[in-house]
Amino acid sequence: MSKPLFWILPLAAILICVIVLFIPTHQIKTSPESATTVSTDTRFTLKFGHNTPENSALHQAALRYKRIVEEKTANQIKISIYPAQQLGNDHQMVEMARRGELDILLTPTAKMSVPVPAMQYADLPFYFPSREDVYQLLDGEPGRMLLEQLKTINLTGVTFWENGFKHFTGNQPYLNPSDFTDQKIRIMKSRIIMDQFESFGADPVPIDFHATKQALADKVVDGQENPLVAIVSMGFHTVQEHLTLSEHAYLGYVFSISDHTLDALPVALQTVLIESAREITPWERQETQRREAEFIETIRNAGVAIHHLNAEQKRAFAKLTAHIPKQYEAVIGSHIISVTEEILFDKYYHDQHALPPYIIGLNADLSMGGRVAGLAIKRGAEIAIKHINAAGGINGRKLQLIAKDHRGQANLGIANTRALLERPNLLAIMGGMHSAVIIEELPLMQQTGVPYLVPWAAAGKLTENTKHPHSVFRVSANDNEAARFIAGYALEKSKNPAIIVENSIWGRSNLTIIQDVFNKTPGTRATSVIFNRGEQNFAGILSQLLQPGTDAVIMIANPLEGGKITAALAKIDYKHPLISHWGIIGGDYFTQHRQHIQKLDLSFFQTFSLLRAENNPIAKTLQTEYLRSYIDTHNGQTIDANAIKAPAGVAQSYDIINLLAIAAKKQQNNAQLSLIESLESIQKHAGAIKIYQQPFSPVQRDALTQNDYYMATFDVNGNIIPVPALE
Repeated sequence: MSKPLFWILPLAAILICVIVLFIPTHQIKTSPESATTVSTDTRFTLKFGHNTPENSALHQAALRYKRIVEEKTANQIKISIYPAQQLGNDHQMVEMARRGELDILLTPTAKMSVPVPAMQYADLPFYFPSREDVYQLLDGEPGRMLLEQLKTINLTGVTFWENGFKHFTGNQPYLNPSDFTDQKIRIMKSRIIMDQFESFGADPVPIDFHATKQALADKVVDGQENPLVAIVSMGFHTVQEHLTLSEHAYLGYVFSISDHTLDALPVALQTVLIESAREITPWERQETQRREAEFIETIRNAGVAIHHLNAEQKRAFAKLTAHIPKQYEAVIGSHIISVTEEILFDKYYHDQHALPPYIIGLNADLSMGGRVAGLAIKRGAEIAIKHINAAGGINGRKLQLIAKDHRGQANLGIANTRALLERPNLLAIMGGMHSAVIIEELPLMQQTGVPYLVPWAAAGKLTENTKHPHSVFRVSANDNEAARFIAGYALEKSKNPAIIVENSIWGRSNLTIIQDVFNKTPGTRATSVIFNRGEQNFAGILSQLLQPGTDAVIMIANPLEGGKITAALAKIDYKHPLISHWGIIGGDYFTQHRQHIQKLDLSFFQTFSLLRAENNPIAKTLQTEYLRSYIDTHNGQTIDANAIKAPAGVAQSYDIINLLAIAAKKQQNNAQLSLIESLESIQKHAGAIKIYQQPFSPVQRDALTQNDYYMATFDVNGNIIPVPALE
């Protein structure tokens, strides 16, 4: 070997060793496909960031987590913890984790609600009856749904730790809502928290957390809310005279892991990280509670008067904030609120009421493409039930809505139907917007004697069932008539339309009828295409469909695919009419495609408009109750009928529940009648949509006719407005 090589080779080896030693081990990443084959000799150093001080229960739990993970992995994983915002504030740490620059983080739910609005769930005031209920809900189905949403920002939600419940401090006790009248209360910047204090008659003032003590001392504000750990650590108790132990809202912390980190780890190590955090959760909560007892003594020793809200006082506060979960249901998620309502109902209702209520089950899409329709149906039913119960219920017994989410999937719809049919005192089941799901559920309803109510789904087959007993009753469109109505409207604008429909019983039945109308009309020609649900690329489909001479598009689609078709048409600057069934308005169609819709001549089918029912007192009552119950009136927007999303679903649900109540009262007064027979014998009812004359019979199960149909469009703000009649 030559002398140069004799020296170069050892130097090269030393250089390689130095480079390897100085590569940060947490940056050693592998692809998801190879993650399970990483050598057990590979070492990973992970960063763990949070915002609490080193003496907090959360930091002590983080240290315990570090120790357990390192022991379980024989130090294959090493964890470096950065407390007290050493790596940045909460928002910065979340963004770091999304990019893969931070591996593990603890984030207050209130701060995580910026990228994931559903995390406002924990901020709902006077919503959770006890601490144990919070744990049950966050460790159960609602918590799983919340954590699942972190996937949208490249995080894996693992569990919920806590900083405790929030309490009131002030220069006077806050034992009743009236105690807050004209009081200035410091809050963190949060719409829910502002609504909470405004409900009590207080003046909420957003102030930075670290400036709060001085603001209290200077009497800029009269009081504030925080967990005990924050009250003591920030010295709020030294400038306030009273502490009211209210436990009115929960300050949870989300434990999450960057997906970039998990993707780089073997499955076994991923499991250790996730399971260890869940394993420590009970200890962290117990440690928080243990320390809270010490904090109370510290506060008492400072001369602060300590008060406890009793059950009656809590109910007074809860009554004033009961509207807040409803107003934020669309933001948090109707599926999350609905499953919470069901859990709390099952746990508490029978302790507070002598007679069990009659149950109406709602089985609809509450979380996916049809969630706007599902929430509209739920709200219409809730308002109807509220009015019925206020008038004495069904011969003295209340009604209760139990809503379940089938996500637009027939298998979940069937499972939900089974669960609802097992409930005692079930009066009826009500479906959502998906005809295909309802058709799969109906065999379970046969021979049960339980009516199936349809306030949206329009497939003709639903009410053509010849099996006995025929359980379906509909206050909605029937596509056998709606398709002819849409085709008739299209004929006034088009001679050679292109029809695009989804591959479902709803889509195919509409296609058959619309094609038949054009085939029987001299001088017209209709081409068509069927697409599958989940289709992503409509550019190619439309290029084949839009032949020379095509002068309109008729669309039978739900919000997801309908939105993609709309975007594709806008991209090619399509100038002819786009005529749609109402499936598109069941989701966030306008919000997601506003810029595309504004480029198109869009109209869509509808059955009800508050703008067309101005002289109907029932419709006006429905509108007033909806706005009072579900609309945030503090956002500076004009509040009118246009604030009601999917108004047809609201009104149809409202009317069909009232028709059910009429039948149930009649059936109870005549034991020889079944509930189905009682529904068939209703003579007259003044509803929100119209005055119903014999809405149902043994052979007629559709309460609406073509006389109730019209075409609509969106205004610039997304409000549904009637299309002016063609001259």
